[in-house]
Amino acid sequence: MSNPISETQGGAGQDKMISALFASMVMQNTNMALIFLGQAPNPQTGETGQDLENARYFIDQLEMLAVKTKGNLDRQEDALLKQSLTHLRLSFVEAVNQPAKDAPEPAAPPSPSPATPAAPPTDEQETPVTEPVLPGEKTAESDSRKKFSKTY
Repeated sequence: MSNPISETQGGAGQDKMISALFASMVMQNTNMALIFLGQAPNPQTGETGQDLENARYFIDQLEMLAVKTKGNLDRQEDALLKQSLTHLRLSFVEAVNQPAKDAPEPAAPPSPSPATPAAPPTDEQETPVTEPVLPGEKTAESDSRKKFSKTY
């Protein structure tokens, strides 16, 4: 098996090959993240689905690559990496904030039927008894409603 980088003649050809391999790697990780974010179909099944944990893994790989190659990329490589990361970060936030399309909608709570109105409490039913509270008295409810203020 031959190495395409060693077969190129001169430094310029080698730089172009390395730059193309770098761009290919960035695009592979970007495409995998988009597949797991549900924005691109899975090439094996043709279906889209979300797997945020795996999407996060590929985004983290690109972030690591950006940190480790900082200052060593040409303008085009740096722009490609930054653009891919920006797009993936925004897509990830959107995916987290939106429920998955395949997830079932939560069932609406049953509404009371208008034919049977609620009956007023009778003597046989228990009604809650509240004792009057004098101003300045502490109750369990007033303790839970304490207001916090900051003084300087």
